[in-house]
Amino acid sequence: MQRPETKARARALQLLYAWELSGGGAQTIESVVARVGTTYGRAPRGYDRGADLAAKAVAGLPEFDRRIADAAEHWRLERVGAIERNILRLALAELDEGSTPTRVVIDEAVKLAHWFAGARAPGFINGVLDAVARETGAL
Repeated sequence: MQRPETKARARALQLLYAWELSGGGAQTIESVVARVGTTYGRAPRGYDRGADLAAKAVAGLPEFDRRIADAAEHWRLERVGAIERNILRLALAELDEGSTPTRVVIDEAVKLAHWFAGARAPGFINGVLDAVARETGAL
C-alpha cells in the first residue's frame, strides 16, 4: 500500500500530463483538475494535495523549466520526455514549498520515474534534481 503523499504525487503527475497533452497554456490547470475530478464522480483520496501540487508546478513553469534546462547538461528541454519533464517540474514545486526534505523529494521523483517513465528515466531524474539541489544549496 502506498503512502497518501506518494499517491498525491502520482495524481499530480497525471494531472500535469493531462494538462500538457490538452495544450498546456491553452487551458488552465484548474479546468483539467475539474474535468478529471468529474471523471471519478468523487475526488479520490489525496486528490486535493495532488491538484495543489500540479497547480504550483504550472504557476512556476517558466522558472522551473529554466532551472531544469540549466541542470540537464547536453539536453534541450524540448527533447526531455513529457513524463520526465513533468516529474521534474513537480519535484521543483515541492522543493520550493520547503516542507519536505530534499532527499525525500528526490527519492519520490525517482520512484515516479520508475513507475511511469522509461528505464533510463530514474537516473536522469536523479541527476537533474541532484544538480538543482546542489546549485540551490539544498544538498
